[in-house]
Amino acid sequence: MSCSSCKPSLPGPALVNEGDEHPEFPSSSTNPCKLCTPLGACLAFKGIAGTVPLLHGSQGCATYIRRYMISHFREPVDIASSNFSEDSAVFGGRKNLHTALENVTRQYKPAMVGVATTCLSETMGENMPMLLGEYRAEATQEGQPALVHVSTPSFKGTHAEGFHAAVRAIVETLAAPRSTLERLAPIALMPGMVSPADLRHLRDLVSWWGVPATFVPDYSETLDGGSWSNYERMPSGGTSLDEIRALGSARATIECGLVLAGEKSTAGTHLAAKFGVRLHRLGLPIGLRQTDLFCGAMEEAANAVIPERVERERGRLIDAYVDAHKYLSGRKAIVYGEEDLVASLAVFLAEIGVWPVLCAAGGRSGRLESAILGAAPELKGRIEVREGSDFGEIETQIAELKPDLLIGSSKGYKLARSLGLPLVRCGFPVHDRIGSQRIQMLGYTGTLQLFDCIVNALLEKKQEDSEIGYSYL
Repeated sequence: MSCSSCKPSLPGPALVNEGDEHPEFPSSSTNPCKLCTPLGACLAFKGIAGTVPLLHGSQGCATYIRRYMISHFREPVDIASSNFSEDSAVFGGRKNLHTALENVTRQYKPAMVGVATTCLSETMGENMPMLLGEYRAEATQEGQPALVHVSTPSFKGTHAEGFHAAVRAIVETLAAPRSTLERLAPIALMPGMVSPADLRHLRDLVSWWGVPATFVPDYSETLDGGSWSNYERMPSGGTSLDEIRALGSARATIECGLVLAGEKSTAGTHLAAKFGVRLHRLGLPIGLRQTDLFCGAMEEAANAVIPERVERERGRLIDAYVDAHKYLSGRKAIVYGEEDLVASLAVFLAEIGVWPVLCAAGGRSGRLESAILGAAPELKGRIEVREGSDFGEIETQIAELKPDLLIGSSKGYKLARSLGLPLVRCGFPVHDRIGSQRIQMLGYTGTLQLFDCIVNALLEKKQEDSEIGYSYL
């Protein structure tokens, strides 16, 4: 069982009587709708130019995360580790951490090292500010990298929470006020855990307003680049440290995530509180409603009207809705994955006539249901929302829900296969198909691609189940 299955201990007495029920804290998890917290942090760090992620903990954590990221992105991924031994677990990991930082600095010459603490070092209670401060004071190598630390114990988080915590740590550590002309000030954009293809599309979309934007993070090239004639230890691309340092003078921040919007401490709230940067908080721009809100935020931040080419993309999406509504109306779907993706997908499904009967996420924010209903009030009383969910729990409800399809990561494949239902793959991880780094869902264009995938999955199922087979639908 991977570390993504770690569960917090039950509160109160150490022993629980046999037969006691505690629905908030299930006693076991067979296949949770989440992955480990430092995985998300490593993904965020890969979007910063010249950065090496370093896990302060055991070697196995780095191996597990590399395996998942490589199978999803189909790119080489280096993740350093302080490589705890039995001695480290007893006496502390100071020596291991300092040796790891020295080795990484010497071999990679990085601009930044992103240090994420794993379950082991977190359980030990490592004093990271002290350990990193001692390293800075004692370092003798020239050109020392910037150091950013983020706390990511898997026993109290998900990969998505680790991602957002790393983005916050990067901005809190590096962003500083800078005098700049207002017309040159960038928009700070925190798009969340999306694909490299979606990052590229968002960059194009934002550029049509004629204003610069700084993406935190941007792994559109570092995790989906071209082939190399010579091996590169650190792939080119990513947001530079100078761009992040300049965010104190950003003209506005757009932070995506319906559930994230309920967080009191994010990268966006930090820029707003410390530097007075105006914050726009909205869902992932999937679907007509949510992309309209994103474009409205861009219109205000850029002080410019929506470009004509964006209006044309919107028109094509509406036309597709009209073309295919008869295939979708009244269909049922189960959506699972990380909370912000589940929330935005549920809102999108509601607007195309698909009923998201079950919305299941591995996180336990307590905000998933309110986030969905706040953006799609027509779903009130019509859906079931499960936080801290497990595929075993989902399977027990399948018979009564009678869904037509599943939407989520590859982790739901076995369930979809056993039920004979189509699975529309999206989110993280997708490691049983090629091209997961090129899946698009954002903006009017990305939504159109997702929409076509959903409609065609249902049409294919209808063809396969037909005794005669339809050649025209």
